[in-house]
Amino acid sequence: MATNKQTLARVALALLAVGGVISTLVWAGPLDPPAGAVSSTYKTLTEVEPRLAISSTNTPGDADSLYKITQPGSYYLTGNVSGVVGKHGVEIAASGVTLDLNGFDLQGVAGSLDGVSTTVGSLANIAVVNGSVRNWGDEGVDLGSNTALNIRVTDVLASGNTGHGIATGFDGTVSNCSAYGNTGYGIVMGVNCSVSNCSAYGNNGYGIVTGANCSVSNCTASYNGVDGINTGNSCTVSNCSAYSNAGDGINVVSGCTVEGCSARHNTLDGIQCTLGCVVRGNTCTSNGSDGDGAGIHATASDNRIEGNNCTGADRGIDVDGAGNIIIKNTCSGNTTNWDVVAGNTILVVQGSSAGAVLGNTGGTAPGSTDPNANFTY
Repeated sequence: MATNKQTLARVALALLAVGGVISTLVWAGPLDPPAGAVSSTYKTLTEVEPRLAISSTNTPGDADSLYKITQPGSYYLTGNVSGVVGKHGVEIAASGVTLDLNGFDLQGVAGSLDGVSTTVGSLANIAVVNGSVRNWGDEGVDLGSNTALNIRVTDVLASGNTGHGIATGFDGTVSNCSAYGNTGYGIVMGVNCSVSNCSAYGNNGYGIVTGANCSVSNCTASYNGVDGINTGNSCTVSNCSAYSNAGDGINVVSGCTVEGCSARHNTLDGIQCTLGCVVRGNTCTSNGSDGDGAGIHATASDNRIEGNNCTGADRGIDVDGAGNIIIKNTCSGNTTNWDVVAGNTILVVQGSSAGAVLGNTGGTAPGSTDPNANFTY
């Protein structure tokens, strides 16, 4: 009896397995192909890479360029480019162009022209990104000499060029770039521009230069031959560092804001401004090094100088004109801590030194309860 039951159980399991296979086959759908011609599912080369490669076929050069872009579109390098005397590396002669250097190197030679250049006036919407441009006989990247508008340069390293490292025209953006050891300026831009997260180091001229109505943020400028950062009117310089430049660390003119910056060991002033500026929350240390300079130097009127710390310079805060307000600043260890002409709003208090403090209480009041007092310490 037990044997019959075992046999019946095995038969039932076998039927379930066969039923599962049949069910799978039924639900798998029809095996016949659809009606009509069979077409390829592969993508064309244009679909895989819709951009145009820089080449003698796609972008043939001319008398003064190795390669020349004459139509709008997206272009990319497929290898390094070696310069030739009397020629640009890549010449852009059309609006609406994006050039991806694709991580490659454009290396010039003595007597060559620009690495990348716009040579036709009134171009707009040009982008150059992602690569190295070095040792060209003129500018590394020159998108400004022919008044090109709405320019973007991103992730470009420019070094050793005889002219400027990177130059743009009006309404430009330069970000995440580095300009090192160029004979001209590191980065130079026109009006209505933005420079962010860039470095300018060891250029013979200025590190970073802009026209009016620009912003410079999160940048460093060191060991440049003139000022580290120099702007036109109505600009904002924020969260930048200027170190060991042969001129001023940061130099702005009228209507500018300099905030949250560090200026140290520059030959002249750490920060210099002219008229109607706000200079707030900066750290200026050891300026006037091997020269004569102040931590902060205001040369005219209507400036607000607030909450800065200036130490170790020839003059801590130096104000040449009347009609400024100087509040909440601190100075220490300068040859002259305060050099402010008559006619300004300012209160300076010698801070009181406290004894040692250990634990939860102690110390001495700084010497004034006026919230706008400046302190020497």
